[in-house]
Amino acid sequence: MDKTKIIIWLPRILGIAFVLFLSLFATDVFGEYSGAELVLALLIHLIPSFILLAVVAVAWKWELVGAIVFLAGAIFYVYLVGLGQPWQLYALISGPALVVSVLYFFAWCQKRKIKPKEDETSTPA
Repeated sequence: MDKTKIIIWLPRILGIAFVLFLSLFATDVFGEYSGAELVLALLIHLIPSFILLAVVAVAWKWELVGAIVFLAGAIFYVYLVGLGQPWQLYALISGPALVVSVLYFFAWCQKRKIKPKEDETSTPA
């Protein structure tokens, strides 16, 4: 696999992996609820994962959207938690989101390099 394909596919794969990682935090409802309350609590806890999954789906075509939203999510998490926490807390959630954001940005830049070359070769004479 060449470098271009890796740059294009890596943010998509890691974005999905990050969504799955965040979804693990929703499993804390299994010890607290049962029945219909469990289903409702699980769905509520999975809302951020559903939103990020939608972002990954949109970023599949428009990588810059993924770069901006994942960066905004990383910054928002730091703001939400506050600046007085240990760095490991930020690295756990904001770190992967920041990495995915940078990878989406690289993929966007890579596609911008490829697109003009395709346009030059496909112009009719």
